[in-house]
Order: sequence, then structure tokens, then C-alpha cells
Amino acid sequence: MQPELRTIRTGLAGASRGDIASQQNKVLRNTYLLLALTLIPTAIGAAIGTNINLSFMRASPMLSFVAILAVFYGWIYAIERNKESALGVGLLLGFTLFLGLLLGPLLHRTLGFANGTELVMMAAGGTAAVFFVMAGIASSTKRDFSGLGSFLTVGAVIIMLGVVASMFMQSPILYLVILGAFVLFSSLMIMWQVNRIVQGGETNYVSATLTLYISIYNLFSALLQLLGLGGRE
Repeated sequence: MQPELRTIRTGLAGASRGDIASQQNKVLRNTYLLLALTLIPTAIGAAIGTNINLSFMRASPMLSFVAILAVFYGWIYAIERNKESALGVGLLLGFTLFLGLLLGPLLHRTLGFANGTELVMMAAGGTAAVFFVMAGIASSTKRDFSGLGSFLTVGAVIIMLGVVASMFMQSPILYLVILGAFVLFSSLMIMWQVNRIVQGGETNYVSATLTLYISIYNLFSALLQLLGLGGRE
């Protein structure tokens, strides 16, 4: 009986591992599909943002910053509260439309350069390259990167403090440091989030997509600004 019991237990354990792997693959697949879908409202929002005048926000930068931050985190809270329903997907798509709208002025300014289109394509290509490299590392390694979570949380706080400080100091050096920090932070966030899905730490594709989207958005924005500073003709 004992060998038979061991065989049964081994079979059940194998089936259980197979179910877990199947669930993880499903979450990863749905995350990538939804992430691709978010690019549509982002593009629509960016197209609208490049053709409307948002200069009124410069009249009171600090007030505009606080208002955008409130909407940003309020929207994230609403998405997380409804991540188990279709409403969460709808809120996420609306959120990407909003961020696309905010991206409009940066795109408009960059496209005004003689090589603006080239700079946008380079930023997009760089973002895609970083995403595929970091996602590839996260999904192919057996290492668990969950320990990065605490480091990334501290990093997010430091970057946010740096953004606030830069609004008062108006320092070009601090501005460059913050952009570089965004590139590094966003790259690590992509690796951390994909690895969480692969390791089974993240089981909701809406929440996973939200984290990856924000990381990609910040990465693209930072690269575009760095290229705009150093590569314009």
C-alpha cells in the first residue's frame, strides 16, 4: 500500500503544480493582452493632448501638480478596488486615456524639433527594448525577486521627493538625475512585476497591468525627455 500511496501523492502534487503553472501563464497572458490594449486609449489621449492648449497648468505648477497627483492616485485606488470586475478594466482604460492626454504637451514639444519624430521613435524603441529584456529576465530565471519590493517602495518615495524638490530648485542637474532615476526605477519595476506573476505572487491581471503600464509610461516619458535634451538639432 505504501508505494501506491506515494504514487498517488506524487501524481496529485504534479497535478497541483501543473494547475499553478497554468494559472500563472493565464495571468501573464491576460496581462500582456490588456497591456497591449491600453496602448489604444493612450494613443488617442496623446493625439488629443497634442492639439489642445494645457498651458493654463503652468500658471500654478504646484497646484496643478497636486491636482494631477490626487487624480492619479485616486484613479489607481478605484482600479484596485474594482480589479476583480469588468469595471476595473474600464477604469484602467480610462486611466490610460488620461495619462495619454497628459503626455500630449511633451510629445507636442518634442515633435516641434527638426528631428522630433526620430526622437519619439527612439524613445519608443528604447522603451520596448527595455521591457522585453527585463520581462525576459524575470520570466526565464528561477530566482524570486520579491525582495526588491521594499527597495522599490523606498525608491518611489525618494523619487517623488526629488520631483517636488525640483519644482522649487529648478536645477538642471537634479532634473537629469530624476530622469535617470525614473529609467532605472521603471526598468526594475517591470522585472519585479513580471517575476511576481511568474512566481505566483500576483494573481490579478488588472493589477499587474496597471503596475506595468505606469512603469512603461514613466520609462517612455523619461527617455523622451533625455533624448529631447541631448539629441535635438
